[in-house]
Amino acid sequence: MKEKVEIGTQLISLVLVVLWVYAAVSKLQEFEAFAVQLLRQPFPDGWAAVLVWALPGVELGAAALLVFRRTRGEGLLVSLGLLLLFTGYVGLAVAGVWEDLPCACGGILNSLGWGEHLVFNLIFTVLAGAGLYMWKKKKQRLRGRRRFREAAYRSGGR
Repeated sequence: MKEKVEIGTQLISLVLVVLWVYAAVSKLQEFEAFAVQLLRQPFPDGWAAVLVWALPGVELGAAALLVFRRTRGEGLLVSLGLLLLFTGYVGLAVAGVWEDLPCACGGILNSLGWGEHLVFNLIFTVLAGAGLYMWKKKKQRLRGRRRFREAAYRSGGR
């Protein structure tokens, strides 16, 4: 069972690394279009100047955290947070809260409709949540094992 959890966490992390690297690189490759789309979003213009660099940076940072076993939990947490924010935003767009809202996404997501984009985001949000859940379960199991060893050591192994 523990091997399945580890493999599942690694696979989910790999999928999220691909997602974040692809999303960030797409935004950076189409930087001017991305910046213009951010300016058309329903938040203050000053935010666009920050987000144009922050979004790809945070996406690449999340990918980097996911690569290393020691920081994988933080990477899964950042991934889940980003996906919840993005999914909430797309959900509001699907609900028609804003008129004529462009997608400030990069790559293939730019060609999806809002409904399709919502399904895509929901799938990745569930994956990130499942990965974080499995990672936490693994950490709890390891902590329990460590406590058991420490107690056995203190008692002389009896």
